[in-house]
Amino acid sequence: MKEETVFTAVIDTPLGKIQTAARDNAITGLWFLGQKYFPSCAGSWISEEDFQVFVSLRGWLKDYFAGKNPKTIIPLSPAGSDFQQQVWKLLLEIPYGKTSTYGAIAKKLILAGRKASSQAVGGAVGHNPISLLIPCHRVLGADGSLTGYAGGLEKKRALLELEQGSC
Repeated sequence: MKEETVFTAVIDTPLGKIQTAARDNAITGLWFLGQKYFPSCAGSWISEEDFQVFVSLRGWLKDYFAGKNPKTIIPLSPAGSDFQQQVWKLLLEIPYGKTSTYGAIAKKLILAGRKASSQAVGGAVGHNPISLLIPCHRVLGADGSLTGYAGGLEKKRALLELEQGSC
C-alpha cells in the first residue's frame, strides 16, 4: 500500500512554535513543539511552508492570537477512533471564550446513545491531534480546574485568558 504524502510547516506563535501537518489540503495535526503525544513520524514528512492550507492557517492563527474569534474555516481531517471523532466533534461546538467539562461532554454522548465516561472523554480530549483548531483547551475539570493539556497547563491557561480577553 502506498503511503500518502504528508506536508508539514513550523509556525511561530506567541506561545511558541507549532508544527502542523496536512494531507489533501486538510489539517491532520497541529502540536506545540515538544508537547506530549507529539508524533514520532514528523521527521519523515515533507516541509512545504507555502502549502495552501498552511497559508489559511497562518491567517487564522494571526487573528486568534490578536484576541479575535477567527472566522476562517480551516479544513480538518484528524485520524482517530469513532469515539475520539465524536468527542472532537463536540469540542468544535464549544464556543470561543467558553468552556465545558469532561463530564458535560460525556453526558452529551450518553444522551446521543453512546457509552461514555468522563475518563474516556479525557483520554480522547488528551489525544486530540489538532490543538487550538479543535479546542481541547476549553475543557476543564468538574470543579472548573485546569486539568490536562498536552501542550502544558501554562499554555492552556494563556489560551483561555486570551479568549476571555484577560491578556
